[in-house]
Amino acid sequence: MNYNKNRNQKRSSGKRPVSRLNPELLVKKATQTIEKPQVITRDFAEIELHQQLSKNISDKGYSTTTEIQDKSIDDLLQGNNLIGIAATGTGKTGAFLIPMVQQMLENNEITGLVVVPTRELAQQVFEEFKSLTKDLRFQSACFIGGTNVEKDIVKTKQNLKLVVGTPGRLNDLIDRKALRINNISTLVLDEFDRMLDMGFIKDIQKLVSGMHSRKQTMLFSATVNSSQEKLINQIVHNPIHVAVSNGTKSSDNVEQDIIKVGSNENKFDVLFNLVNEPSFEKVLLFAETKRAVNKLSKQLIKSGLKSDVIHGNKSQNYRTKAIAQFKSGKTKILVATDVAARGIDIKGVTHVINYQLPQSMDSYIHRIGRTGRAETTGMAYTFVN
Repeated sequence: MNYNKNRNQKRSSGKRPVSRLNPELLVKKATQTIEKPQVITRDFAEIELHQQLSKNISDKGYSTTTEIQDKSIDDLLQGNNLIGIAATGTGKTGAFLIPMVQQMLENNEITGLVVVPTRELAQQVFEEFKSLTKDLRFQSACFIGGTNVEKDIVKTKQNLKLVVGTPGRLNDLIDRKALRINNISTLVLDEFDRMLDMGFIKDIQKLVSGMHSRKQTMLFSATVNSSQEKLINQIVHNPIHVAVSNGTKSSDNVEQDIIKVGSNENKFDVLFNLVNEPSFEKVLLFAETKRAVNKLSKQLIKSGLKSDVIHGNKSQNYRTKAIAQFKSGKTKILVATDVAARGIDIKGVTHVINYQLPQSMDSYIHRIGRTGRAETTGMAYTFVN
């Protein structure tokens, strides 16, 4: 297939960040580590849960547990603290929300706080909680940056069973004496390693220190290294440890390839012809900087392709709408930075394209892990000069 056809359109040139990562090595190493759905272990019907909760789980199409759910739910139902090593796409949201909802049904005093690194992940957890608690009349709220803080303050006055949020906004509401967490009994720290990478360590410590009535703590992370252990031990006391394949799986469901290109002009020609192929139904396109993301999307739109962007400079409402448009198929190509796309779970992504190389192996794994999910197959292309 020839993707290097020239088109009669003038385009501006620009420099891209230079990465020291070897693209061939990325592909070779990722063969053993791309995210893949976990081994299914048992029916949810075997777990003693409230009738309405069981119905809500079934209505979502979940009949069997994933590995992390099977290893976590029983211990969490007993009130144990837990450290779970599991990557995104393993069902860990259900692993902590299902037992939490069950405990709330058994004990009206149980309330929860879920802290996550990104706005998109916070919204996903929030929506998952709402679907699991359908017809249970539990009130919940999602507090994230980029939204109206005054509206958030109003929400804090409700009788909330669950609060989901990002560290910065949560602490902002606490500083304004709007959000009170001293009576919250259950704490979940999700994607803990990512929160540390993003510089949230002091925010997390502040949140933890303010939870005087905390009775149960759950911490989930794709990886845990020796430098993090001291902090984790300060947060989670006497935990149960569970792990899912060390957070890495095989790549049978994601095919990877490298596309070598010449100049920046030629590079966009290659991209244009590639995404115009009929099989490229839903494409997640990665660039390294916000500026590069904006420029690339404008080029795609100018060329007649339906494209949108997500990155940190876009408002939360804009990002939410952009993701919704992409999910529904109204937008074919979503251009993103690593941070903005972190944690988002979009079904049916047929292709991931690394227009610019990521700065780390972890970022590469996360990028191409956005396709080939839920037992589907996907394709990941990486552009190199």
